[in-house]
Amino acid sequence: MLRNFVKATMLVAGLRSFLFLLNSFMTTSAVNEHNSGPITLGESKIKLTDIIKTLPPECFVQDARKAWFSVISNVLAVILGYFFLAIAPWYLLPLAWIYTGTAATGFFVIGHDCAHRSFAKRKWVNDLVGHLFMMPLIYPFHGWRIKHNYHHTHTNKLKVDNAWQPVGTDVYEGSGVLGKWAFKRFLYNRLWWIGSIVHWAMHHFNWSQFRKQDQPAVKLSVAVVVLFAVVCFPTLIATTGIWGFVKFWFIPWMVYHFWMSTFTYIHHTAPDIAFVPVEKWNAAIAQLSGTVHCNYPKWVEFLCHDINVHVPHHISTAIPSYNLRLAHSSLQENWGSYMHDECTFSVSLLKYITDRCHLYTPENEYISFKDYYAQR
Repeated sequence: MLRNFVKATMLVAGLRSFLFLLNSFMTTSAVNEHNSGPITLGESKIKLTDIIKTLPPECFVQDARKAWFSVISNVLAVILGYFFLAIAPWYLLPLAWIYTGTAATGFFVIGHDCAHRSFAKRKWVNDLVGHLFMMPLIYPFHGWRIKHNYHHTHTNKLKVDNAWQPVGTDVYEGSGVLGKWAFKRFLYNRLWWIGSIVHWAMHHFNWSQFRKQDQPAVKLSVAVVVLFAVVCFPTLIATTGIWGFVKFWFIPWMVYHFWMSTFTYIHHTAPDIAFVPVEKWNAAIAQLSGTVHCNYPKWVEFLCHDINVHVPHHISTAIPSYNLRLAHSSLQENWGSYMHDECTFSVSLLKYITDRCHLYTPENEYISFKDYYAQR
C-alpha cells in the first residue's frame, strides 16, 4: 500500500515537472532585436577590475554549509531520478530521462565550481569533489578545468576562445564540398545540442594537447574516468543488460549534454554578439556584453545551481554559484547599460538563434545561409 502511494506521488510530481518543462518550451522568447547593430566589444576602456570593485564583498564569501547543501541536494535529486527510472512505465520514461539528465547536469556544475576553486578553500577538496562529480559523466576533471579557464581568459575572442567559435565565411568557403555540407547540416539543421559531445570527445582526453606541466594532472583525470567506465559499465550491462545501460546511463548522459550544449550556445550566441579580433578585444566588455543571462524554468535553475546566471560568473570565477544572483543584481544596477538583453529559454529563442547565426562575416556580424547566398 505504502509502496503504491510512493509510486503515485512520484508519478504526479514527475508529470507536473514535465508539464512545467513543456510550458517553458512554448513560452515566447524575450530576446529583443537591437536596432543599433552589433555590440563592438573593443570600444570601451573599462577594465575588468573596475567592474569587480563595484560588486558587494559578500559575493566572494565561500559558505561551506551552502556548498555542501548543494552537494547533498544534488545527490538526492539524482537518486530520486534513478528511482523514478526504475519504477516508471515505458510511457513515462521520457519524463524520467529529462529529470535525471537535468539532475546529472548539476553534478557537472558542482565540478565546474571546483574547477574554479569557488567550491572550497582547500585545493585538494576542490580536486577531490570535482573528480567525484564529473566521474559519472566520463569527464576528465583537470582536462576540462584547464580548457575551461582558457575560455574565461579569452571569452568571445575571435579564433581564440575554445568554448564556442562562430564559423567564419572564410572558413566555410575554404572547407570544400564535404566541409560545407557538414557545416550546413550542423548549423542549419539545429544540431547545436551535440556540440558539447564533440567538445568532450576532441579536447579532454588527449593530454598531448596540453602544456607539459599540465599533462600529469590530465592523465590522472583520464585514468579516473576510464577506471570508472571499466568497472561500472560492464557491471551495469551484466545486471541490467544493454537496455539497462541505455536506460540508466546513456540517455540521461545525452540529456546532460543537451543542457551543456544549450547553456554554452545561448550564453555566447546572439545575432548582435560580436567575436572580436585579438587587437580590438576588451576583457571587461567581452564578459559584460558578450555573455547572455537566460531565464530557465525554476526547477532547471535549481537542479543546475544557477549556471544560467552567467554574466557575474564571467566577471569573476571566484563567485560561488549560490552568490551569483546577488552579484547579478549588482551588475544590473551599476553596469546594466553594458549588459546584453536577458532572454527566456524557449523553442522560439532557439529558433531565433539557429535561424540567424549560421556564418560569421569579417564585419563581425552573423549572417544566415539564406542571406549569405543571396548576397553572392
